[in-house]
Amino acid sequence: MRISYPTSIKIIKVPCTGRVDIIHILKAFEAGADGVYLVGCLEGDCHYLNGNIRAGKRVKYIKKLLEETGIGSDRVSMYNVSSAEGMKFAEIAREFTEKIKALGPNPLKLIRV
Repeated sequence: MRISYPTSIKIIKVPCTGRVDIIHILKAFEAGADGVYLVGCLEGDCHYLNGNIRAGKRVKYIKKLLEETGIGSDRVSMYNVSSAEGMKFAEIAREFTEKIKALGPNPLKLIRV
């Protein structure tokens, strides 16, 4: 469809968002990501039954961890989008990018030596 989204977005494809573990998200922040968001299928429409629900629970848990550590819970999000909603995917990418730009760089980048 030639839909454009910010070039700063790095897409990592997985069979299901349920395969994304807490450690994967934490490693992204450790590697210097300013924000991480997961885009999964619509709730109740998961090919793997409830993978997107499990991913949503993990994102909620990570939000708590990031808030406690001072990184900030707004740096991680989960969205549920149908595979036919390419325009919505691009809009989410633009909105999330703007949100992260407003938050500034990942605080872990500032303490690296």
